[in-house]
This record gives sequence, structure tokens and C-alpha cells, in this order.
Amino acid sequence: MRAPDISAWIGRSETLQDHVAREPFDRLAAMLDRAPEAAVIPPMGHLLCFLPGVVQSDIGSDGHPRRGGIVPPIDLPMRMAAGSRVSFHAPIPFGADVRRVSTIANVAEKNGRTGCLVFLTLRHSVFAGETLCITDEADIVFREKSGNAGPMPPGERREAQVSRSIDPTAALLFRFSALTYNAHRIHYDRDYAMKDEGYPGLVVHGPLLATLLMDHFRRHWPHDPVSHFEYGAQRPVFDLAPFTVNLVDTETGADVWAADGEGYVAMTGRIGVG
Repeated sequence: MRAPDISAWIGRSETLQDHVAREPFDRLAAMLDRAPEAAVIPPMGHLLCFLPGVVQSDIGSDGHPRRGGIVPPIDLPMRMAAGSRVSFHAPIPFGADVRRVSTIANVAEKNGRTGCLVFLTLRHSVFAGETLCITDEADIVFREKSGNAGPMPPGERREAQVSRSIDPTAALLFRFSALTYNAHRIHYDRDYAMKDEGYPGLVVHGPLLATLLMDHFRRHWPHDPVSHFEYGAQRPVFDLAPFTVNLVDTETGADVWAADGEGYVAMTGRIGVG
């Protein structure tokens, strides 16, 4: 393991409190070019809650908060959102006082294309009062600082029923970073992303791709209540060319995916309704 007895962290938890103000969600709606929500936060809106509030001196050179709190001392420099399994149990109204209980569900070490990988799964339970509203099992991958500049492996292409093109401008990426208080420099600092981490351009946030996929589904089926959303990253998306969000209807909702500027599947997902 990359840290001694890291499996001992499984089961550790922390609890955070927040208040759901309307204004950040109005700004999210503006970023998505849609009307503001009427009374409750949108599906995936919980990403705007419980934002990190570490002091500036605890921000690392990559823009992430330094390791601590519930995150184990994983001795790997790079971390990325890998995917999530989200269940929506009850709506969260504006003005609600909310609580998130986060528990380490699993820590696993693997070997991948870029070397050693450690996958951390955090199970978030979000409550409004005593009502469980959202369960979010989020996967975070930690890896070595290598492999970003190499060629990507062959990708997958799919035929969509409904597609929408997204222009990943620096302004879009910056606005989402601001909404989620995410200072990771690969999303807004081009010199850092290219020179320090070896990417060909700015990296589109995984949570932004997930938010755009959910928005794409809601534009297609605006009145269907979302019950769950499972998604996973397959390859990065950069700001070098427009990318697409896509869907195909299923009997229980839709299969959704984001395709990068070359048309290769970058994130896959499945949305259920009911």
C-alpha cells in the first residue's frame, strides 16, 4: 500500500452542515442557459453544497486542499473524480438546513496505464432535517504524476438519439470552478495544466460533465422525476474543441454519455426515473 494500514480508514466518517441558499443555484442555471429552479435544487445540485472552506495556507501547489480530515494519507500526488452512484430519495427545498454524513466505504490499490492507482469510495448521505434526500457513492482516483502527455488509447464511439454540442470555453470552466469552490488548477490555469501536469489543454471537470449530462436529460424529459444517476469517467475532455452530451432512451430512463472533441466516449452514465 502507498500508506501504512490505509485499509484501517474504511468506516471513518465526518458530518458537515450547510444552508441551501437560492443564489448559487440561480447562477448554476445561468451557466447552463436555463431558467432558475422554482422551489427545490436540481438533480446533482448537491455538488454546490458542503463546499471546502480550508484556509489559503492549506491549499497545495495543485490548488487542492492538502490531505487531511476524512481523506487518508495516500502518497500519490494526483487525484481526479472517477464516477459516482447517486440516488435521489426526496427533494431539497431552497432555504433548508442540510447535513451530510460522509463515510469511507472502500480504499483499493490497483495498477493502471499510468502506474499505481488508489481508488477511494466515499458514501455521502445528505439530509434535510431528518429526511434522507440523497445518497451519493463517489469514487476518487489517486495516481502518480505521469502519463498525461502520452497518447490516449483507442476509444469507443456511439450513435445517439439526442445530442447537444458544448463549447468548453475557459469562462465555462472558470464559472463551474467558482460555483463549486474548486481551485484545482488544471481547470483554469493553462500553463500549470500543460507544463506541470502534461495535459494538452485545460481539463473539463468530471462533475461538470455529470451536471451537463443530467441537464441534457432534463431538457429531453423535463417532467420526469429522476430517481438515480450512475456515471463513470473513461477519458479526459479538454477545452481544445467542442464536445457533445448524448442520450438514448431506455425503458426506465436513458443511457447518457459525453463524447470528446474527437467523438470518443469520455463519460458514460445511466439515469433512472420514477
